[in-house]
Amino acid sequence: MFAMLDAEYALILFDGETNSFVAARDPIGIRPLYYGYDEQGSIVFASEPKNLVGLVEKIRPFPPGHYYRDGQFICYCDITAVEKVCTDDVETVCSNIREKLMAGVRKRLVADAKVGFLLSGGLDSSLVCAIAARESAAPIRTFAIGMREDAIDLKYAKQVADFIGSEHTEVLMSREEVLASLETVIELLGTYDITTIRASMGMYLVCRYIHEHTDIRVLLTGEISDELFGYKYTDYAPSAEAFQTEAQKRIRELHMYDVLRADRCISVNSLEARVPFGDLEFVKYVMAVDPEKKMNRWGMGKYLLRHAFEQEHILPDSILWREKAAFSDAVGHSMVDDLKEYAEGCYSDEEFEEKRRKYSFAQPFTKESLLYREIFEKYYPAQAEMVVDFWMPNREWEGCDVNDPSARVLANYGASGK
Repeated sequence: MFAMLDAEYALILFDGETNSFVAARDPIGIRPLYYGYDEQGSIVFASEPKNLVGLVEKIRPFPPGHYYRDGQFICYCDITAVEKVCTDDVETVCSNIREKLMAGVRKRLVADAKVGFLLSGGLDSSLVCAIAARESAAPIRTFAIGMREDAIDLKYAKQVADFIGSEHTEVLMSREEVLASLETVIELLGTYDITTIRASMGMYLVCRYIHEHTDIRVLLTGEISDELFGYKYTDYAPSAEAFQTEAQKRIRELHMYDVLRADRCISVNSLEARVPFGDLEFVKYVMAVDPEKKMNRWGMGKYLLRHAFEQEHILPDSILWREKAAFSDAVGHSMVDDLKEYAEGCYSDEEFEEKRRKYSFAQPFTKESLLYREIFEKYYPAQAEMVVDFWMPNREWEGCDVNDPSARVLANYGASGK
């Protein structure tokens, strides 16, 4: 049954007649589910890791694409597995990408509650909003967030909103709000990962605004596109095979990073997250496309996705062909700089060296990462293995051996985010 479901879910089914149960999670892990074993050896499940603290020795994420029955985890779908490489020509591939993404957006517009859209002004969220605007009879509602001082993406989000005719809201955040929300965000996420926490600050605050000021209860977002089509650092992939292997790794681990961020930041504000780029048919197709075509061969990342909508004219060309900017940077470079500066003031160099060495797993390597880890340990003591490691560019690739996950530190960042 689970392999037949076209859905984003985590569930436990109890059979009262046999006194048995089965648990399962969707193939990408868009909906959260955690488990652990108590002192008696019984398995315990929860949708949030905080509910397992003190009940089990080790909290673990339920593996996506698996179901659990009679003491065993069984894989019913490895979404990254490619049975046959798709060798369609570029135009055919782009046509299929366009049709499948539009279908993925269309099916997620059906809701018994009001639907809104997170719009960063980047390619991915802009495409989702543009498709939705075309499919909707009334103007859609879009929301963008940025720092008061130097928001980069707000102007691009407004360009998109004006072009598609959405009812658009800009939310501004300050250094004080970011720092005041830091501990709350780390607790709700259940992670110490630098990238996830940085990118969650804006998302959490914009979702909080939506919950407090609107009657919207469903949000569509642009997550998962980077992992499928490539990110700034995948330009450095030494081969098509390496690109594909990296994409498979990122998709398998998404439930610990971007997908975790989207679900937690949205759900904690009593909203439902929907992720069109995570549509199962869409993901399976893009994963099967010959990686030679997905690599940056055209001097522009995500070429296939951009070209797929080039003739549709649903976005301004300046947005469709805009360079990638990371969300945590694009809300304003000052946000990450503020977080780093705050962390620098928390530890002397000697304290940093002493305290970071206490951790053998995923050892902090900057003062910022140490700060996040110490807050994480406050709420999830000795549970660092819930996250496989830090989300970082592949250090084995030339040009990617960096000490900060921001694309800003890569040599090819160029005009991104300006």
